[in-house]
Amino acid sequence: MMLVSLLLSIYGCQSIKPNDQWQSLFNGKDLTGWSSEHENAFVVAGGNLVSNELPAILYYAGEGTDADFRNFEFSAEVKTSTQAKASLLFHTSPASENALPGKGYHVQIMNSGMPGSDFRKTGSLLAIRDVYKSTVSDNEWFTLNVLVVGNRIQVYVDGVQTVDYTQPLDVQREEHIAQRLLSSGSFAIQTYGKPVSFKNIQLRALPDDETIGPGTEYFTPEKQQMVNTLIGRGYPLIDYHVHLKGGLTLDQILDKSRQTGIFCSVAPNCGVGFPIDTNDKLEEFYATYKDVPIFLAMQAEGREWVHTFEKESIARYDYVFTDAMTFSDRQGNRMQIWKDEQVNITDPQDFMELLVETIEDVMDHEKVDMYVNATFLPTVIADQYDELWTEERMDRVVDALVRNDIALEISARYRIPGAALIKKAKARGVKFTFGTNNADHDFANLDYCFDMIAQCDLQPGDFFLPRPHGFKPVQIK
Repeated sequence: MMLVSLLLSIYGCQSIKPNDQWQSLFNGKDLTGWSSEHENAFVVAGGNLVSNELPAILYYAGEGTDADFRNFEFSAEVKTSTQAKASLLFHTSPASENALPGKGYHVQIMNSGMPGSDFRKTGSLLAIRDVYKSTVSDNEWFTLNVLVVGNRIQVYVDGVQTVDYTQPLDVQREEHIAQRLLSSGSFAIQTYGKPVSFKNIQLRALPDDETIGPGTEYFTPEKQQMVNTLIGRGYPLIDYHVHLKGGLTLDQILDKSRQTGIFCSVAPNCGVGFPIDTNDKLEEFYATYKDVPIFLAMQAEGREWVHTFEKESIARYDYVFTDAMTFSDRQGNRMQIWKDEQVNITDPQDFMELLVETIEDVMDHEKVDMYVNATFLPTVIADQYDELWTEERMDRVVDALVRNDIALEISARYRIPGAALIKKAKARGVKFTFGTNNADHDFANLDYCFDMIAQCDLQPGDFFLPRPHGFKPVQIK
């Protein structure tokens, strides 16, 4: 129990004094203090509270108390069976018979999930601050901690913080989550059909007037409300293209992600002439960050990467992406087309033909999960974007995406591709991703991406999520 108190001091909650005022909510023998309208949905086995294989809700009614809590620390040990899903509810109360709870927040418990099911993982504050990668596994015990003080909610999974949410004074919610609000109430466990086990369920009630330091306001209130609305509508707001550059640290990425609600990845540049240029370095990077609640991605650079890294090492990463910004001109000279000094374009039309041929070749032979910086043009011809990216060339890019089942990045940094190509891709069933491709601390600012959601009528189902088994093996033709 000292874990959460230690974490509180780290995250600026010094007003909360650690003490031993913990109370057990489950005696390990029977369901005293708990109630459910679903008979035999929960049992006590081996000292654990275990859900049976049917959807059900179990409420904590308390013993000699009204079980009404406002500020608190909650702790429980949890073990999920394979593909199991459950929720911990707080500030809740029973609804009408056979109905869902009338109010309260939901903390997601789902480590793997079934194909095509909810992708929001353990530690999510469901539909408010969603987490898309679990740091714990099925069939193993882990500790879930929730801290609620004032208008701030923090969630920890095995001591790793996944959520740091501050409920605004003027809360605007989508109708289906309108009652997920801070108030007071009890706890409930909601299960969905596969067994989930709980033990050592404990609570430390805190004074109603307890305070906690404010979080960081990374966005304006208007922008944060837009983000909150999109999350509430089910959009997977993920910045898939974040680099540890310009002094940006992992802690800074995690803090901004937890508080804004934009889940993030970390992607090293991998290839000849880039920071990760050997398989040993690729393995070392993965080992360093594998237990952090972010996606780990591999940005494959240059065309030599398919021969530089081993398939087994590549497969550890959540996804792989590349672009056609490094390739050879018709004379065999290697170019990096974002570097003006390496670009010599005498015939823009011929350059465009070479670029589109390269894009097609990359997607046909490298078998990555997503294609990024999709329609980038060198500075010398960038002002001819609309003229050079003809309908025929856009169609060829979309054709390559479709035949190789590759997602298309909407780049916040370069504000590409344009709406015309995005609409073509959407009509063909291409999935999309967001990426800032930061060179400094400016990540998770997805304004252009949000504009494209509106202009192109993108829906939550139009977006990519990493495949359960990660990378599609490289195939050299």
